Amino acid sequence: MASTLFRTIQIHPFLLYPTALFSRRNGVLYCTMKSSQTQTATQEKQQPPKVKVPQHALKKTVDKITKDYEAIIGIETHVQLSTLTKAFCSCPYNYGSQPNTSICPICMGLPGALPVLNSKVIEFAVKLGLALNCKLSLNSKFDRKQYFYPDLPKGYQISQFDIPIATGGYVDLDLPLEFGGGHRKFGITRVHMEEDAGKLLHSGNGDYSQEITSLTSIYSYFSKHTVDLNRAGVPLLEIVSEPDIRTGIEAAEYAAELQRVVRYLGISNGNMQEGSLRCDVNVSIRPVGQSEFGTKVEIKNLNSFSSINRAIDFEISRQALLHGQGQSDQIVQETRLWEEGAQKTVTMRKKEGLSDYRYFPEPDLPEVILTQEYVDSISNSLPELPEVKRRRYEKMGLSMQDVLFLANDMNVAEYFDATLSSGADIKLAANWIMGDIAAYMKNEKLSINDIKLTPQELAELIASIKSGTISGKIGKEILSELLAKGGTVKGLIEEKDLIQAS
Repeated sequence: MASTLFRTIQIHPFLLYPTALFSRRNGVLYCTMKSSQTQTATQEKQQPPKVKVPQHALKKTVDKITKDYEAIIGIETHVQLSTLTKAFCSCPYNYGSQPNTSICPICMGLPGALPVLNSKVIEFAVKLGLALNCKLSLNSKFDRKQYFYPDLPKGYQISQFDIPIATGGYVDLDLPLEFGGGHRKFGITRVHMEEDAGKLLHSGNGDYSQEITSLTSIYSYFSKHTVDLNRAGVPLLEIVSEPDIRTGIEAAEYAAELQRVVRYLGISNGNMQEGSLRCDVNVSIRPVGQSEFGTKVEIKNLNSFSSINRAIDFEISRQALLHGQGQSDQIVQETRLWEEGAQKTVTMRKKEGLSDYRYFPEPDLPEVILTQEYVDSISNSLPELPEVKRRRYEKMGLSMQDVLFLANDMNVAEYFDATLSSGADIKLAANWIMGDIAAYMKNEKLSINDIKLTPQELAELIASIKSGTISGKIGKEILSELLAKGGTVKGLIEEKDLIQAS
């Protein structure tokens, strides 16, 4: 019943846009609503003019930064877990389902509803902590993080504060050759468990400052702003990096490596476009040689690796220009949004501090206690991770370009390994997978699990070419048919009489 009732409830705009201005004109009460976006624009008009970064100046600015300034970058990554049910209730979560169809009194934060922890969340947290080389806390706890937002029905988020489940790890990665190559190691401060919030839905023309003069216009206005609590309570793991990252490219590759890790572990699909992997980036700059950090700015709304790279580069340039023009006092601790269309960051809100969150231990959940036997059993079940796989492929004599391509997707790596297990030549197998097979998958928009060609038949095709039974040209013709229709190499050679004359 609660679920049915909530589907008809819509957000009161006074909560979303608190600048409600009432006035009485000729006996009629008027209400003017202004959005937080309008507030920000007004506030910015009252402040000293902001320094704009012209596009033609970006390259010169970045060049100057590399000489005079050092960027300090840290990333908070939220990974949505692929559990069957939410973190603290039995509601399922399916991306794209109709709003408010997977909710219950716990999701809605109704009085008296008590959370029960999903054990899979702990298992996945331990897996990720081990994969990121962290030290696990055998005794950890949950805390309440207090803040108000319309998509957070309880008025607080269940998270972990001072005793997270994993701390002090690191991640290794290799930069692509087109970005200079090289090995990087970035520290991981902590990994902790928490729940996701709901999602605000806005429709209409986005004009939040119109006057409301009748019941009809009130209904029309209120109907444009709704909340979907399907995502409320979905389990998350937050990964907080050390401020070891220095460039936008490094940040994008760090996020891509985390995506590979969670996919290899099978704990999340890591799809950024669905919000399964979300990154908030903290950026500051300081003069080269200075040990003290500058004022950090957080950037949100980053939904791709390329946007992470571009947003960081823009923000570094913006801060450097302010420093260079003697206006470093205009760099304040705040949250900024990345506007993809305008290719710039804009002010969203002033950043909250820890005191604003008023953390205290979650009274409705017990401590999370792990045994060493439990941790060891999970550790023994971990798959070969991307970094280990890359080093193994490198020892086989493959180039770094080959290594990065093959290890990027776990399914491609498994296909390659299965081909080698069938006796294929290492380099030839890599070439076929990275060349003709990858091109076919791209054209047909297929994954490697969708093609009809088995690893065993690819190994047979390579062996037939290598032995001189068929030519390379005939091999390509056979490959096309095997990819689309399946079958066997020997069967096609005999059927079409393709044996090469000696």
